[in-house]
Amino acid sequence: MARTTGAFYVMGGVLGLLITAIAPGDQGNRPLVGSAAAVALVLGSTLLAWGPRLPHSAHHVYLATATVLVTIAVHSFPNTTGAISLSAFYVFIACDAAMFFTWSQASAHIGFALALCLWVLPVRPAPPGLPWWTGLIPAGVTVGVGVVVGVLTRMASEADIDVLTGLLNSRGFDRVLGTAIQQAARNDHGLALVLVDLDRFQKVNDHLGHRAGDAVLQRVADTWSKLLAADHHLARYGGDAFALLLPNTTEQAAILLTEQLRAAVTVGCSAGVTSWQPGESGSLLISRADVGLYRAKQAGRNRTVLESARQLPLAVELREAIDCGALDVHYQPIVSLTEGGGKAVGVEALLRWSSSAQPEVTTEGLIRVAEEYDLIADLDELVLRRACTDAVRLQETFDQLDLTLNVNVSGLELAETGYADRVADILAGTGWPAEQLVLEVTESELAAESQTAVTNLHTLRDRGVRIAIDDFGTGYSSLSRLATLPSDILKVDQSFVAAIRSGSPAPPLLGVIAALSSALDLQVIAEGVETEYQAAVLTELGFALAQGYHYSDSHPVSELISDLDATEERADPSVTDTATAPGDSVEANGWVPLP
Repeated sequence: MARTTGAFYVMGGVLGLLITAIAPGDQGNRPLVGSAAAVALVLGSTLLAWGPRLPHSAHHVYLATATVLVTIAVHSFPNTTGAISLSAFYVFIACDAAMFFTWSQASAHIGFALALCLWVLPVRPAPPGLPWWTGLIPAGVTVGVGVVVGVLTRMASEADIDVLTGLLNSRGFDRVLGTAIQQAARNDHGLALVLVDLDRFQKVNDHLGHRAGDAVLQRVADTWSKLLAADHHLARYGGDAFALLLPNTTEQAAILLTEQLRAAVTVGCSAGVTSWQPGESGSLLISRADVGLYRAKQAGRNRTVLESARQLPLAVELREAIDCGALDVHYQPIVSLTEGGGKAVGVEALLRWSSSAQPEVTTEGLIRVAEEYDLIADLDELVLRRACTDAVRLQETFDQLDLTLNVNVSGLELAETGYADRVADILAGTGWPAEQLVLEVTESELAAESQTAVTNLHTLRDRGVRIAIDDFGTGYSSLSRLATLPSDILKVDQSFVAAIRSGSPAPPLLGVIAALSSALDLQVIAEGVETEYQAAVLTELGFALAQGYHYSDSHPVSELISDLDATEERADPSVTDTATAPGDSVEANGWVPLP
């Protein structure tokens, strides 16, 4: 609007000055006409320079002022022929109003120009006098051109609108994105972009029909539109994909808003979030958000993933810690409930790291940062390699032990082609047996229906590695899925164990899980055991394995070795079973862990 109105002003000013300078005649007021043209030139220059910063209402003032300036020029021009020629400038006013204002506002501006055009020519003071109908032709042309331009402009704008939802389509969104990038570059403001895709939307069309699918899209569009601010731009970018442009918004604010939008609808959604950096094009911004959306799909759907062009201080610090190996891995014993409740039969590797940039960050928050800033591959490899190396150290130092090593794996990594081969390389490099490695994946990630992830799981199991479903009971639990997924162990989420309280019956679901695992021939590990009573109830229900603070916290491998040293179970050919005093000995293949 500012560029178009400014261009009309500048063109009118230049032509006005030119015709004033060369037109013959000494009637009228040539200086006044020249002054009006000069004012138009100055106003046009200000619009071109500062117009985008002006409020929308200011453009009404500029357009009305242009109408008055044209009228002054027509009224005071030195000769009659030139005055009639100058009346053609009313067409500029009609075009500008029809393009950028509503029909009612445009009609008011065109009507004002029409009235002045019909009035000014007959009342010109310079002889010869003009009849009343002189202004009909320029007035009629002004109205006609204004109407045609208005209709064509609205037809063009409707080409930017998605007919089904009433939102912008991809063409309209790309146009708005280009304008927003220009404004962000000029004003040094933030700009965030979100791409959202409805999960498994094709199944809605296949099973319920396209009419039902259209209804879902309309309902989602209506719900989200009500939650957005006036300066937010939502578009149906194609199919079941939506795009959201958020001016003056940070990445973290965009993530929070995206989570609100996802929570407001009943269908599952995956989203990729990114932000614009100076010098970047709109296509690059969309491509980066699309990468985040792809990663969200690969990680199990129904989540938001940030694909940022700049790293937070925490991400930078984490990158440095990974590069120099400054991360710690601690180990929490997994104990057998069927052999006295104290024999450790495995350990779970747990990442430990203290950040100076964000000391309060949790391990879960650290993993999310690693996933968002493309650090998860290196982090997963570091933890797995360190854990295997430490486990080999334990095994070589105490050859009576026969422990399993449990290590968590990110869903993003599991969905990467070649992940199974990378695990095999680490096992070969460290010497840890595949049969004693358990990879833990959260239930939602294991149920992601990613063919690559499932293929990796089958390959790993074929090579001897066992798969544990972590936090079982909190994801997409399904008997059919559980029976078909490549898995060996269930780790019951600690929220179920926490529900075991003295004086109250055990939660029925725990008994169901125990029976289910037995029917499917799956081992079960109960997480979060904190009291003797919880341990007793789990043993009575038939659970064979458990871990938690009741048995031991997590410890560095050096403390585990010290603990084993205290039990006098160090491997030594000169030490026999009779050399260990009664009460101090520990059954083969296990030990009483640190309290």
